[in-house]
Amino acid sequence: MTAIYEQDCLDCRSGYRAGRGAQEAVRDLTFDLQDGMYGSLVEADVQGVFDQLDHAWLLTMVRERIDDRACLRLMRQWLTAGMLESDGHVVPPETGSPQGGSISPVLANGYLHSALEVGFAKGVKAHCRGEALLCRYADAWGCALRYQADAERFYRVLPHRLKKCNRQVAPETTHLLRFSRCHPSRRRRFTCLGFALSWMPDRGGVPRVKRRTARKKLQVACRRMAEWIQQHRHLLGRACYQRLNTRFRGHDNYYGLHGNVRSLHRFFERAIRCTFTWRNRRGGKRQRFPWEQCTQGLDRVHIARPRITQGKRRRVFA
Repeated sequence: MTAIYEQDCLDCRSGYRAGRGAQEAVRDLTFDLQDGMYGSLVEADVQGVFDQLDHAWLLTMVRERIDDRACLRLMRQWLTAGMLESDGHVVPPETGSPQGGSISPVLANGYLHSALEVGFAKGVKAHCRGEALLCRYADAWGCALRYQADAERFYRVLPHRLKKCNRQVAPETTHLLRFSRCHPSRRRRFTCLGFALSWMPDRGGVPRVKRRTARKKLQVACRRMAEWIQQHRHLLGRACYQRLNTRFRGHDNYYGLHGNVRSLHRFFERAIRCTFTWRNRRGGKRQRFPWEQCTQGLDRVHIARPRITQGKRRRVFA
């Protein structure tokens, strides 16, 4: 199924595809917004992608590309496989795809491809007076349009368009905002895959699309790191810092994009200060060590400093 539906994939899709991760999606979106002529942006989230898939509509969509009865029968059995409840009863689902199943991402991509991407290319982009751009990663997506009137019309008809495919948007994460180089402001920002994008002037005064870790994501990451340090404060020096390095590298591998150095350093400094606090609060007859000694010992234990992990852009244009 992946080999069949990969031919239909548009360049705007990045989720659940080989070699296309969240970091590449944010990087490509930043490039398109920076060089395009867009003035408004609609960000939305499809509600319950895996929980509310219509089996009848999904199988009808799959039959357009697959004519193998054995494969369709196996897919139908997979979708209707019972779920084991805590009391031991097996409940057959009426909608949705199995959570954690290897076929679920492929089905979700094919479902949203027909419901969102094809409809956007034929019904929205063809009737807009200016440029229109769609970027989707799994169930989260954003649409940039040049004129405000086109954005308002698209925002107004979006729920009705998805309702035809038995889908609906999440109202708490669906917004319409002004987003252009003519109105640079940090207040006019939108969140995409954990990053907050906004137009801000650079050192030379030229407006550019800036990226940083979203405020809520950074707070959650710092809180989880503090909880982990509190629970593992009993570890010895090098063992503690080796595990910290693993978490630092994982954070940098996702958020290590150009222009996000300040957020990376903020996460690193909060983690180090939390480590210093909890290691000094351990019981026993051990002597407290000062902050200067803690900072000097970071190089001896080879602590993983914040770094940019963004690679070269491999996007190919026709």
